[in-house]
Amino acid sequence: MTVTTRRAGTSAMTLPNILTYARIAAVPVVVGCIYWQSSMDGPLWLRWVAVAVFLAAAITDFLDGYYARIWNQQSSFGRMLDPIADKLLVASCLLMLASDATINRWTLWAAIVILCREILVSGLREYLAGLRVSVPVTKLAKWKTAAQLVAIGFLLAGEAGDVLFGYVTFTGIVLLWLSAIVTIYTGYDYFRAGVRHLFEEDA
Repeated sequence: MTVTTRRAGTSAMTLPNILTYARIAAVPVVVGCIYWQSSMDGPLWLRWVAVAVFLAAAITDFLDGYYARIWNQQSSFGRMLDPIADKLLVASCLLMLASDATINRWTLWAAIVILCREILVSGLREYLAGLRVSVPVTKLAKWKTAAQLVAIGFLLAGEAGDVLFGYVTFTGIVLLWLSAIVTIYTGYDYFRAGVRHLFEEDA
């Protein structure tokens, strides 16, 4: 029992997992900056702070998997926590962007599609885990995540980006719609795989 606890504690504090913790810790910082700027008439530079923290968090999404592979530090805890960190970051940013009307009207449907897909896939993964069935992450799903992160980065810059460069918000909206389209496809792919396992279980 002592050995098991020690191993679990050690695996929880590997560098890949620490990077994942940092991604979760970035969520309240990004949310706080956007809330302060939009709801309390804060300065526009707060949006750049949010973008910087968000980009740093997005980079950890690549680095944690990279270091876990090359250092052979992959663990069940890390595989569980990594997608949760991604979803917390994406969902919280989308909600804040909807709150400050950076995304509104028809663009809200793109955000709704993305959030519904995440809930659907999480539910399927949880159920299939009970059946000891693993659904691997596809390359297209990884590209979907990358597109979402880039789109959200543009949208977080929002008004501050438009002032300096122009069309930053528009670019973010276009990328968000593109990622939503890919999200629909990958969500269907996961759903099809999950339903197949469900039918096999019933049979």
